[in-house]
Amino acid sequence: MTEHQHAQAPNNTARRSQAWFGASGRSGMVYRSWMRNQGFGPDVFDGRPVIGIATSASELAPCNAHLTRVAEAVKRGVWQAGGFPLAFPTMATGETLMRPTAMLYRNLMAMEVEELIRANPLDGVVLLSGCDKTTPAMLMGAASVDLPAVMVTGGPMLNGKYRGQDVGSGTHVWKFEEDLKTGRMTQEECFFAEGCMARSNGHCMTMGTASTMACVAEALGMQLPGSATWPAVDARRMETAQSAGRRVVELVHEDLRPSRILTREAFENAIRVNAAIGGSTNAVLHLTALAGRVGVDLAPEDFDSLARAVPTLLNLMPSGAYLMEDFCYAGGLPALVNELVRGGLLHGEQITVTGRGIAENVADAERIGTDVITGLDKPFQAAGSGTAVLRGNLCPDGAVIKQSAASPRLLTHRGPARVFDSPEAYHEVADDPDLDVDENTVLVIRNAGPRGYPGMPEVSNVPLPAKLLKAGVTDMVRVCDGRMSGTGYGTVVLHVTPEAAVGGPLALVRDGDPVVLDVPNRTLRLDIEDADAELERRRAAWTPPPRPHTSGYAWLYTEHVEQADRGADFGFLRGCRGHEVPRDSH
Repeated sequence: MTEHQHAQAPNNTARRSQAWFGASGRSGMVYRSWMRNQGFGPDVFDGRPVIGIATSASELAPCNAHLTRVAEAVKRGVWQAGGFPLAFPTMATGETLMRPTAMLYRNLMAMEVEELIRANPLDGVVLLSGCDKTTPAMLMGAASVDLPAVMVTGGPMLNGKYRGQDVGSGTHVWKFEEDLKTGRMTQEECFFAEGCMARSNGHCMTMGTASTMACVAEALGMQLPGSATWPAVDARRMETAQSAGRRVVELVHEDLRPSRILTREAFENAIRVNAAIGGSTNAVLHLTALAGRVGVDLAPEDFDSLARAVPTLLNLMPSGAYLMEDFCYAGGLPALVNELVRGGLLHGEQITVTGRGIAENVADAERIGTDVITGLDKPFQAAGSGTAVLRGNLCPDGAVIKQSAASPRLLTHRGPARVFDSPEAYHEVADDPDLDVDENTVLVIRNAGPRGYPGMPEVSNVPLPAKLLKAGVTDMVRVCDGRMSGTGYGTVVLHVTPEAAVGGPLALVRDGDPVVLDVPNRTLRLDIEDADAELERRRAAWTPPPRPHTSGYAWLYTEHVEQADRGADFGFLRGCRGHEVPRDSH
């Protein structure tokens, strides 16, 4: 035996990594010798599981900037369990800085994660994410390779504090903007509040998309129990990461892969947990895209029908009063999941990365107090108050609305449309005191979908016109083919499909057309005479907007992105391409 082979474990020849590190001749020498320039001794090539640590740490993605330290904790766990950890960087898709929107790059990141895992000598992988697009992108990429994987999210920031009150990232941005426009807050006060809002490492501490997807990853079974809610700067975040490093080595030995975890039942669990936490509507897009990678058929109506029996149990911004730090100390996601399990609302036997069912994982979890995590007997909001899926002549392939963040009085509404061909067109006139709108107007913002913008940005909850804010109006119906931040609120119809840019009915709406929103009956429609025939006449006269990109990634995106009802993934990325070892070029 050669020096590097002397301590090989039984049956290790089946491991992918041995196609690299166990190779003989020139190939093996190349792979091992270049790894040894980092100071690794020959014993690490003895057949032990090689664990990749995919980290999206980046100073350009503030939510993820601390993940380098989290990766060190994961490494400790991998070494403890007898594995060989190797960290590698991925891109980071941070909604806080990226233009035109991080959603444009979710699919690119998923492609990168998939190909990096497949191309390298890895037997398993730990996925380190934070901001809202990195979590689904990493899960999508890992699912398409199907090697043992564990997700570790970076955790939320500490609660924001401003003048004696808790303030939430994102949610208070919208509130402070309204205060600024109405004169209740000065620019200097607003600038000071910025630092009070974001006062530690971590992602949004409201139930925005980042917190939502962290909880969803845990509900799917891809995160260790309790790991979604520990604050980023809490020492137990690092403990969790170390545990994940140990566990992923065991997953390799057990050959427990995402394809066994991400079943139809797992997605149903995640949808119901999302309803119970008052989660972001963006989870609809990300879960649908992830389901497409593992061959699980999710339709928009699944998010409505599965959630109807589930009350909102979590009193968290933007729907409630508290923040993620409070959620954590009240028992975290395990306590909430245990409440759902006891109520018979989840598939309790569904396997998770622990190797056990989700019910067994949370059997000992308890709610601490009743203010933050409420019980099924006295829920924060009644069953059926979660995400609703609408149909109608304005959205034949669906649209969504987050009921828990909307004004109940506007869930049934009829009003004249005021149409804007882009978010920018609205912002140009939003402060005009002569803008022809009133509180009954339905603001229609179009060309903000996957192809139209491109990337489907978080622009749907446009601020109310200044003149209405000053008059005391606090909400009005908005309809858009784009998205809304999970930290946002208001009566906003999102993800209108098909989008305007591909000729969906939203492209055909005219100023003054009566728009009828009827959430109880799940409809959104234009109330015009002989609507079908009139829309066909308008469509015949419609011309598609010019494609602004003729090359580069943005061109690839607009050519291949699917509509919102299919998760806005690339059609050519649907399905699992597996982890077959690539050919050796040496």
